[in-house]
Amino acid sequence: MPKEVEVTAIDVEPQQAKTNLLGFSASKLGDFFEEIGEKRFRATQIIKWIHQMGECDLDQMTNISKDLRERLKSIAEIKLPEVVSCQDSVDGTRKWLIKVDGGSCIEMVYIPERERGTLCVSSQIGCALDCSFCATGKQGFNRDLTAAEIIGQLWIAADSFKQFEHKAPRRVTNVAVSYTHLTLPTTPYV
Repeated sequence: MPKEVEVTAIDVEPQQAKTNLLGFSASKLGDFFEEIGEKRFRATQIIKWIHQMGECDLDQMTNISKDLRERLKSIAEIKLPEVVSCQDSVDGTRKWLIKVDGGSCIEMVYIPERERGTLCVSSQIGCALDCSFCATGKQGFNRDLTAAEIIGQLWIAADSFKQFEHKAPRRVTNVAVSYTHLTLPTTPYV
């Protein structure tokens, strides 16, 4: 006869999600550092690493103490959306398929012109409109993207064109934000 085993519950605290530093403004990042007992100037250091030097690995941020980097790794991250695919056209247009939190995908497109380069970024997953000509509308509206997911698109494009290395043969000079339900004149009437 099998022996009965007593099972006891173990209290396990759910692991808290890490704060994504990518989506913070300078002011909000300063607030974050104050909340964890650090000086506001740490925000400027992190912003320079992420947005000027293109670095998302906290271990590489060598002007920040090792102790603070370790502490940050336990409570924060710099998380970019995932590039699923990237396609280049003969005219220089580049299109990315990007996976965001929750597993949904969005598109981002770079359109080169003689005097400028326009990056079209997404601000939402799906669309509430069901226009017959549009594939995005067929999936319906899911949600607005987070600031980190929008900024992450800009970061991905800058990195792909080596803009962090200041060697870019072409640079993003304009950003167009796709926000479908505010840009279509018929939206309020649908």
